[in-house]
Amino acid sequence: MLTRKRNQSIIIADEIEITVLDIRGDQVRLGVKAPRTVSVHRREVYDEIQEANREASASPRAALEALKALPKR
Repeated sequence: MLTRKRNQSIIIADEIEITVLDIRGDQVRLGVKAPRTVSVHRREVYDEIQEANREASASPRAALEALKALPKR
């Protein structure tokens, strides 16, 4: 476990920096600096993407429905 205060960072693999931007109650705002080749997602979005990928590999119709359900950028 790591503990950080506001404006402190951690570095992952020499190329990803995560900084604590703000802390309010039980919410923490994080800033992420990473190469464009690295995908960065909130856990719930990542899980949705993984589920959509599983469904896509199972059936073409299921894949289309899963893609429609993904959040738009």
